[in-house]
Amino acid sequence: MPRPRPLPVELGDAFSVADALGAGVSKRRLRALDLATPFHGVRRVPSKDESTAETEAGREARSSTEAEQSTGEAPLALDRRRRAATLRDARAYSQIMRPGAFFCGRTAACLFGAPVAPGGELDVAVCAPQRAPRARGIHGRKVSQRLAAVTELEELPISTPASTWTMLGRDLSERELVVAGDFFVQIPRDRFGRQHPELALATLDDLRAMTDAGARPPTTKLLRAALEQIRVGSSSPLETEFRLDAAAVGLPDPLLDAEIRDEHGRLLGISEIVYPEFRTVVEIEGDHHRTSRAQWHRDIEKYRAYVDAGWHVERLTSVHVRNSRHGLSIVAAALAKRGWSGFTR
Repeated sequence: MPRPRPLPVELGDAFSVADALGAGVSKRRLRALDLATPFHGVRRVPSKDESTAETEAGREARSSTEAEQSTGEAPLALDRRRRAATLRDARAYSQIMRPGAFFCGRTAACLFGAPVAPGGELDVAVCAPQRAPRARGIHGRKVSQRLAAVTELEELPISTPASTWTMLGRDLSERELVVAGDFFVQIPRDRFGRQHPELALATLDDLRAMTDAGARPPTTKLLRAALEQIRVGSSSPLETEFRLDAAAVGLPDPLLDAEIRDEHGRLLGISEIVYPEFRTVVEIEGDHHRTSRAQWHRDIEKYRAYVDAGWHVERLTSVHVRNSRHGLSIVAAALAKRGWSGFTR
C-alpha cells in the first residue's frame, strides 16, 4: 500500500480541514488513516498509540486513573502526562475555536499544571449572550462576563487562574478545591531558595474577588468554605491533605514552606511543615525523593543539619497521609515528646 503524500509543513501537527483544503490538500488525503480526527473539522498527526475515535485527554482521564490504581505511577508524572495530552487536544480544537471562546474549568486547571484531573471532554466557555459551543469532545459553558476573566497560555485563550478556580466549584469537592487553591496561590522559589511572589499564579485576594464577583447560588457557599482553608505555602497535594487532616483532629497549626536556620542565621533548609515552638519538622516525601539520587543526597544532608541544630524530623510518605491515620499519630507523638500538651478537642 503506497504511503500517504506528505502534508504541507506549514500546517503543523494539528490543523483545520478548511486550512488543509486551502493549502491544496485533497479530501481523500484528509481521510487517510495516518491522521486522527480529535474534533469535527480538525485533523492531527497522531501521537503514539492514539485512537482516531477519541481525544487524547479523554483517554488520559481514564488511563491515568488506571495507572494510579494498578502501577502506582507517581502523581507528578501523571499530572505531566495529563497536561501534555490536554494541551495537544486544546491546540487541536483551537484550530476551529470560535472568536471569544476560551478554555476553562478542569481543562484550564490542567493546562496551568494544577493537580486536577481533566474530564473526558475539553471545557470551553463563552461569555453571554453567545451560545455555548456544542461538539463531540467538548463540554460547552456560557458564563457571565463578570464571572470570567480571560488570559493567554501558550497562545491559547484561557480563563485566568482565579476564574478557573471559581469555575471548578461546579466540578470539585470542598477538599479538592482547597488542594487546587493551594496550588494557585503557591509562591515559587528559585534554585537558591528565594521566593518570587510575582510568579504566583494567583493570590488569596484574587480568589476572593472572583468568588465575590457575582451570584453562583449552587457553588458560592462551597467556594467560600474552601477559601477559608486555603493557605500559601503548600507545594503539593500531599502537604495540603496532611494539613487539612491535622487541623481536623486538633494538631497545632504549622508554618508552611518555612526556612530553617541555625543560631547564626545560616540557612539549613526549607521545609514544608514546621512546628517552631516544638522544634519539629515534618517532611512529606513524594516519589521523587526516592527515585532521584541527587534529591536523596540533599535530603540526608539537610536532615543531618537539622538534627545538629536541635530540630526533630519526621518523614512521612503518601501512605502515611492518604491510606491511614498513622501519619497523624506519628506527628502527634513527636510533638507531645517536645512539649505539646495534647489534643484540646
